[in-house]
Amino acid sequence: MNTVFRYKGWTWGFRSTVLLYFIVLVILPITGVYYNSVTLGWTVFLESIRDPIAWKAVLLTLKMAAIAAVFNVIIGTMIAWVLGRYRFKGRSLLNSLVDLPFALPTAVGGLMILLLLGPVSLVGRLAEGLGLEIVFHQPAIVIAMVFVTFPFVIRAVQPLLEEIDSSEEEASYTLGASRSRTFWKVILPSMLPGMISGGMLAFSRALAEFGAVVLVAGNIPGRTLVASVFIYGEVESDNPVGAASVSVILLTLSFLILWGINIVQTRGRRR
Repeated sequence: MNTVFRYKGWTWGFRSTVLLYFIVLVILPITGVYYNSVTLGWTVFLESIRDPIAWKAVLLTLKMAAIAAVFNVIIGTMIAWVLGRYRFKGRSLLNSLVDLPFALPTAVGGLMILLLLGPVSLVGRLAEGLGLEIVFHQPAIVIAMVFVTFPFVIRAVQPLLEEIDSSEEEASYTLGASRSRTFWKVILPSMLPGMISGGMLAFSRALAEFGAVVLVAGNIPGRTLVASVFIYGEVESDNPVGAASVSVILLTLSFLILWGINIVQTRGRRR
């Protein structure tokens, strides 16, 4: 009886700790953002999100994040395919480097982009000679977002590739299907949940990127000012309501994306 009591007590304590951790680090901050966005009333909240600079910053962020997510879905799937289907020298190193954006401070990533593609770099001078503008313009924002979200699609697709039963591919070939038809009819449907969920995670993460973007974007209102940098500027300008109002938009979008990812993954497991 004492053993059961101790076991139940330990389980209760463990669950309470996890719940407290979740409330303090997730629920309360999110609730605080939503609450502070309407502390001065709904009129001020609506005026804050209708502000032309704020609205343009949100729209630009959505546009840049969508481009980065599409790029990551295409390139990330290709890299996951190479890492999962081929064996070559340096494969383990390449596989390890995929997670580098997770370990690297995003500000360092932004500095790397600035040094590699900036006006004084070789690539920057060549681009300028061709009439291309990268750093301090919208292309730099996309590059920064692609860098910080690079691993999501790869790590989402890799396990699905490993789970594909080789007998399904062999059966397809036996029935006379070509390699391309086998890919579209057998392999791609198995990878699709990972591609979608990884792309959505990349999009959600790109929406909130600050460290890398702030160094390379130029931060010109209406042109290169993204939502995260706008929020930072509002806080620095002692306008927490304006910052919270735009944050609510990003938070709500992130919640919807996570909900969509959960639906995609649930349907993928049912197949």
